[in-house]
Amino acid sequence: MLEFKLNLQLFADSGTVVNTTTGTVNAYTGAATTTNAMNTTLKTFYDTELLENARVEMFYAQFAKKQPLPKGRGKTVEWRKWNTFDKAEELREGVIPEGQTFGQSNLTGSITQYGTYATVSDVLELHAYDDIILGATEEMGASAAETQETLIRDGLLVNTNVVYCDNVTLATGAATPSGTSCATLEASSTVIAKLTPAMVNKVVTKMKKDRVPRINGKYVAVIHPSVAEDLRNSPEWVEAHKYARPEEIYNGEIGELHGVRFVENVFAPVLGGEDYQNKAGTKTYATYFFGKDAFGIIDPEGGALEMIIKSKEEVGGPLNQFSTIGYKFETNGVTMLYPERLVRVMSCSSYSAIDDEN
Repeated sequence: MLEFKLNLQLFADSGTVVNTTTGTVNAYTGAATTTNAMNTTLKTFYDTELLENARVEMFYAQFAKKQPLPKGRGKTVEWRKWNTFDKAEELREGVIPEGQTFGQSNLTGSITQYGTYATVSDVLELHAYDDIILGATEEMGASAAETQETLIRDGLLVNTNVVYCDNVTLATGAATPSGTSCATLEASSTVIAKLTPAMVNKVVTKMKKDRVPRINGKYVAVIHPSVAEDLRNSPEWVEAHKYARPEEIYNGEIGELHGVRFVENVFAPVLGGEDYQNKAGTKTYATYFFGKDAFGIIDPEGGALEMIIKSKEEVGGPLNQFSTIGYKFETNGVTMLYPERLVRVMSCSSYSAIDDEN
């Protein structure tokens, strides 16, 4: 009598292997594979959502000079810039003039990786009315942008090309120089060191004299909403939607004044503490005015912003109890390329005593 031992499960696979968004899973054994995955479309969708939401919140990064970093080339890049020449001198007949030297200077920047994630339970994912993964993806995009923006903002803060706004008497509009530190900026009920149209004009004049090249014919400033309110009341202010070609406005752009295009950013510096508080002991604001290629950021191949979603089948433990949603990216923060092309303008506003430091 012959006996045969049959593995009936081999014949049942066609009915027990369940397609999931990450691959297949055996309904009886729980064995999972990532082959024949059906998540390509979903991943593309969520990647797109993350990137689009991140771009909406990026205000400084859109003006940076991008420096590619190919794979396998280390973590540091170098920016090179040619040295400038002095003006020519009058020639003397028969006399060879002294020549000038020509060369380059260089700046380097190194990348660091940043990232975060959140965990979503299977119960929440199953019973929530809204699309949890989509909602988390949108918020992760905002978080990624805020991280990048803050790194750039804080890196630019150390630039020493600084202008302090005049103290303006509110009743008369009379302006007097404030000094050379935040401690001399007024922020009282009668006198405030405001960013006025006249101050914008002074900054533009300084940038012109420093021969700062423009960006598409204009300078750019990134400004906090509390400071922007003062400028928007000016009769010279031109709202962005009134431009001749409004489809070409920058991300966050609100208007133009004296040849400067203003981009509003809630994460523009609101500063306090010993180094930055004003005469009243409250907050001051930094508005960055800059021209072309003032600062640079590294664009690492393979290290750009990446959305990472792990399903409960992949990371949820023995009972598939949670999924994770996160992102990571690599950046140098910011490298200051031409210090003279960025002017940090310090001011106060009527919100100096109310706004929180950021």
